Amino acid sequence: MTDADRPPDGPLPGAAGPIRLLVADDQFLVRSGLAALLRAAPGMEVVGEAADGAEAVALAARTRPDVVLMDIRMPGLTGIQATERIIAEAVDPAPRVLVLTTFDLDEYVYGALRAGACGFLLKDAGPERLLAAIAAVHGGDALFAPAVTRRLVEAFTRMTEAGRTDAPDAGPPPALTALTGREAEVLELVARGLSNAEAADRLFISEATVKTHLNRTMSKLGLTSRAQAVVVAYETGLVTPGGG
Repeated sequence: MTDADRPPDGPLPGAAGPIRLLVADDQFLVRSGLAALLRAAPGMEVVGEAADGAEAVALAARTRPDVVLMDIRMPGLTGIQATERIIAEAVDPAPRVLVLTTFDLDEYVYGALRAGACGFLLKDAGPERLLAAIAAVHGGDALFAPAVTRRLVEAFTRMTEAGRTDAPDAGPPPALTALTGREAEVLELVARGLSNAEAADRLFISEATVKTHLNRTMSKLGLTSRAQAVVVAYETGLVTPGGG
């Protein structure tokens, strides 16, 4: 482990208490290694370890973690199915699900984001990046550059866009009629890979106003994460792969 990969010495910024974590991975050495790393990190508390998706669902209901580290490919109940059930069955607030994967352009990851996971992280990421990712999703922030989510979503929606005939300026798609015009504008910019600050600059409004519009959009559409909002924007046709 290099110095750059070592966990920070002090408590995580802005942490009011320890972040309660559930680790789900069918490989014992990976799971135990992650748990050991997290237990040694300040501001982290491992409340459970699951060897498969079904056990992850049961432990999440029992321990109510803040963040779930979810292996995406597991036998039996997959990480996607487990993510769906954990979020659907959770008592508010639902835990944030951070998917661990070997490939970033992975249909399983896309499915997990669609199911409500907050983001994904490659398994070969160093300890420092892992801890930063956990802190980010726990705080409700974007895990990585929005363009990364956009690239993944585009890769798995491009095929469905081939037959779409909607006029590009026809207004929000029918599935998004609950949104105000400004909310649809914010969602479109976020889905195109802009950060909140960049969207605010484009629309000549404050960053706080962008966050408010995005939060209202997610509430109206029953979404649990920014990544899920990006998926919805593409699947409804608000944004098309390759669009500006």
